Amino acid sequence: MIRSARLISSVKFGQKNIRQFSTNWWANVQKGPEDPILGVSIAYNKDTSPSKINLGVGAYRDENGKPYVLECVKKADKKIYEANVDHEYAPIVGVAAFNQLAAQLALGEDCKHIKEKRIATVQSISGTGALRIAADFFARFLKGKTAYVPNPTWGNHNVIFADAGIPVKSYGYYNPSTCGLNFDAMSKDITAAPEGSIILLHACAHNPTGVDPTTEQWKKISQICKERGHFVLFDFAYQGFASGSPEKDAAAVRMFVEDGHNIALCQSFAKNFGLYGERIGAFSILTESPEQALNVESQLKILIRPMYSNPPVYGARLVQAILKDKELTNEWRSEVKGMADRIINMREQLVKYLKKHGSTRDWSHITTQIGMFCFTGLTPEQVDRLANEYHIYLTRNGRISIAGINSTNVEYLAKAMAAVTKDN
Repeated sequence: MIRSARLISSVKFGQKNIRQFSTNWWANVQKGPEDPILGVSIAYNKDTSPSKINLGVGAYRDENGKPYVLECVKKADKKIYEANVDHEYAPIVGVAAFNQLAAQLALGEDCKHIKEKRIATVQSISGTGALRIAADFFARFLKGKTAYVPNPTWGNHNVIFADAGIPVKSYGYYNPSTCGLNFDAMSKDITAAPEGSIILLHACAHNPTGVDPTTEQWKKISQICKERGHFVLFDFAYQGFASGSPEKDAAAVRMFVEDGHNIALCQSFAKNFGLYGERIGAFSILTESPEQALNVESQLKILIRPMYSNPPVYGARLVQAILKDKELTNEWRSEVKGMADRIINMREQLVKYLKKHGSTRDWSHITTQIGMFCFTGLTPEQVDRLANEYHIYLTRNGRISIAGINSTNVEYLAKAMAAVTKDN
């Protein structure tokens, strides 16, 4: 007989012992810490000041601070509705046409791996889901390998690898003294990593710093990874959204492939298509042969089946409708460039107003960094002052979301930043 560990006591009633069991199964579960970005939003929502600004938001906002639905998405939505499609399950790997188009968008239509069927692509639950598939796949087939991520990196990277049972270490990346790239530390750490390590790279618009390597630096990183036999995983969440050019933003990914790396690639269509809630992404692995690609795909299906069985279809249908229609694709290119240009303009405006309000600090990193996020160089104490004195909310590491800035609040933000950094 198996005795329950939940037995509390025995109570005697007449000649019978009635055992009492506890139903309090979760008494040992402690409250976990709040997500730091969620905490910023909570504080912002509680603030009643009309001047308040939320710079912690991780989603694009338009000039009025509102969520933005792309016109090409609206048209694709209409086309899907008029097609009177059903809502049957997608295959385990997702919508095949979407997978093909997603890979082509990232790697280019002339990519040999695509033409020669040496790539396995599966639809994922946005970029986070792609990373989770990657981590679980590596845990099975790259056993004993350590994953190296930049310091700092997107907070979920460390957790995803750790939860999959993969050891995680960091390589040097950001230089606080210059608010730029510490390329010496980055190259030294990647060189020092054990041969055959997993190296995670942000394809563009590094989150959270907004600092990317130059073309020449990318070439050196590729060479180091080749010499050390490292396996390269690209996290590609901002194609088109960083510079306004999908091709320019894909340059590092395509360079590594041309250099002979059989990379793995995690894609997200949240930022660049505005499809945050649709959770649409893709995970690809490049291989040496069509047979390898089929073998890899078969194992990805085995992994995905007990995880979530198959992905939702609607986001994939939207992206597919846009990328297979030349007119909608061109409209998307125009719209994503418009979003990127607004971000770039807000960076320029912020620097201009910082100078106008008397700040003598070098703020050039705000315009040399790229993408939605910027590491300002503000200290935790200065961040606290912005919140307490000016109702401006951001994470205590000084990261701001440029998407939270617009023409109505940029000067107020600059004036506040100039004030809290006046004596520093």
